[in-house]
Amino acid sequence: MQGKIIKGIAGFYYVQTIGSGIYECKAKGIFRKDKIKPLVGDDVEMTVLDGEKQVGNIEEILPRKNSLIRPAVANIDQALVIFAAAKPKPNLNLLDRFLVAMEKQAVKTVICFNKTDLCQAEELGKLGRVYEKSGYQVLFSSASEEEGIEKLRDVLRGKTTAVAGPSGVGKSSLVNLFVPHAEMETGEISQKIDRGRHTTRHSELLCIDENTFICDTPGFSSLAVWDMEKEDLKDYFPEFESYSDGCRFQGCTHTHEPDCAVKAGLKNHEISEQRYHNYLEMYNELKEKKKY
Repeated sequence: MQGKIIKGIAGFYYVQTIGSGIYECKAKGIFRKDKIKPLVGDDVEMTVLDGEKQVGNIEEILPRKNSLIRPAVANIDQALVIFAAAKPKPNLNLLDRFLVAMEKQAVKTVICFNKTDLCQAEELGKLGRVYEKSGYQVLFSSASEEEGIEKLRDVLRGKTTAVAGPSGVGKSSLVNLFVPHAEMETGEISQKIDRGRHTTRHSELLCIDENTFICDTPGFSSLAVWDMEKEDLKDYFPEFESYSDGCRFQGCTHTHEPDCAVKAGLKNHEISEQRYHNYLEMYNELKEKKKY
């Protein structure tokens, strides 16, 4: 029987099947031997051990379209990263780090600023302009006022989306609007085990509609610089791409070199000063990391 892993906790994997509900499964020892870990979002082949109790074994992980490290999830079409427009004030350094992580993993990202009811229109306009100019689709929502929800639904439709963001931005409130039956599905899993759901948060795949899934991932408050060369970081800032050919030096890092087209774009206010500052901070972190 085939199914999709919708949650993994404490060595148990919960596999959603078409027409047969959710099965509690263990993964075969061969995965540990081959150092393969099943991920939420994996399509799997499973053997039913007890049809009545809906218990099985995962026998095979079917080929993955992709797999992300942070958040740990497989077969994702896109990421939706949610930050509050206010209360808390958006940490744009953290947002840029997440965008770099997704660019490195070649995952399209849509940005959503929630809590628009707590923010001035002028401030929202500034946020939108910075990230749209950087090549990202930007959406605005208010979970409490249920505004902007239909546009978000349109972006999610027909795709599997990893929904991520720091704690306190209203991510759970938005997810509950997309998937009103999420509590019920989670309850079904909790009944199978006595661990309850209020332990460490794990990534969880929720079905919104036919062929439409969201992967609700744990909140994050920091993101380290990733395993990459400092010279490669520039490739993960999409807005630099159209300027790079104008730099005097091939492989220009846009930091200290003369006749740098990116720095000229910055001077002309075509490139966001905030984004460039965050780029330099990450670049220097990678530079320092190489020393140790």
